Amino acid sequence: MAKKTKAPKVKTPLLYKLLGPAMAIPTGIVVKKAADTAWLKVRGYPPPKNPAAPGVTWPDALAWAAVSGVLYASGRLVAARGAAAVYQKLTGELPPGANAASAA
Repeated sequence: MAKKTKAPKVKTPLLYKLLGPAMAIPTGIVVKKAADTAWLKVRGYPPPKNPAAPGVTWPDALAWAAVSGVLYASGRLVAARGAAAVYQKLTGELPPGANAASAA
């Protein structure tokens, strides 16, 4: 059996490390407010703070898990793509680990 060769580690530039949190924090705040507001508007009461708590019904726990999961995953994607776009605009290069061929 052939040995797999490890890909060389790519050092992440400081600029890209700073862009991640700079994009993720505001996105996280917006997503949290959007999720809470949407739940309140649809259900008429605030979302469960702890869906695993015994007083939360299964339908509410599962609905909150689904809604928050989709919104948080979408927010993470928006933040990551935003950071990559800003990095590319500032440096003229794709961020480390990203390549145009992976968009296929």
